[in-house]
Amino acid sequence: MLHVRSIWNGAISFGLVSIPIKLVNATESHSISFRQIHLEDGGRIRYRKVCELEDKEVSGAEIGKGYEDADGTIIPITDEDLAHLPLPTAKTIEIVAFVPADSIDPLQMDASYYLAAGGAPAAKPYVLLREALKRSNKVAIAKYALRGRERLGMLRVVEDAIAMHGLLWPDEVRAPEGVAPDTQVNINDKELDLADALMDTLGGIDLDELHDEYREALEEVVAAKAAGETPREAPEPAGGGKVLDLMAALEKSVKAAKESRGEEPAEVRQLPARKSARTAPKQAAGKKSTSTTKKTTAKKTTASASAKKSTAKSTQTAKKTTAKKTTAKKTTSRKRTA
Repeated sequence: MLHVRSIWNGAISFGLVSIPIKLVNATESHSISFRQIHLEDGGRIRYRKVCELEDKEVSGAEIGKGYEDADGTIIPITDEDLAHLPLPTAKTIEIVAFVPADSIDPLQMDASYYLAAGGAPAAKPYVLLREALKRSNKVAIAKYALRGRERLGMLRVVEDAIAMHGLLWPDEVRAPEGVAPDTQVNINDKELDLADALMDTLGGIDLDELHDEYREALEEVVAAKAAGETPREAPEPAGGGKVLDLMAALEKSVKAAKESRGEEPAEVRQLPARKSARTAPKQAAGKKSTSTTKKTTAKKTTASASAKKSTAKSTQTAKKTTAKKTTAKKTTSRKRTA
């Protein structure tokens, strides 16, 4: 169990099953807070709570709640009044349905809490609800009252605990009207392919590796000024501007992402140029091709001629050799006859 103070005590109503629980915050803020000071002398600026009727400062024990009516009349509301609201959710997290987790719009997500079992008797029903949620692969939708208003919540399993996410009511989520571009935009397959390649290159990430760099930089500034030193200069921001060539920007992004991960640089292919009979470069390319063909043909012709000359020489040599042999035979024959 977390060693933090519970902010609400009550029970989970699961049909006829009641599970005593304590509500504790599941998140904490690590942001650096500042105090307001008087620039002239560094004095702390404080806010004092003053009664406007008596024009005097009052303590927290003397301060209560009040509702201001339309005519300006203040109607006092006590903690006892709030504790006796005619609602079943005043001290109960009332489960009203079980739904698939993906049916909840993340826009409705609000604060997060852990639900701790309220003592040993609550252990078994608590574990029963937890295991039922696990096996069903669903989340529970519940209603509860906290800080003077009824709220909507979603219960789900986190490791061995039950967590509850406060949800905004559906009518509290604005529709995205007027947010998307109202101009006609055409995206081609090549651009989508490059966007997919960039997404694949960036890949996934372990969220535990992410940290608040702004807070770390701010801590460095505070430490430097506390030591009487000058904080180090901020690096020059990367050059921004309009993206004039979306394809080029995507290709460079894929290449940069791969290089940052130590992978092979991405192959950047140029888009094929449109065919046109008027373009001079293509005519020049045609001439080069013809010239190359002529040179190749000339080489082949020369090689063929050389081969023919070699064959002719070989034939002539062979004939001379044969003639010499024939003459030698005739001379030998005459000598024998004589």
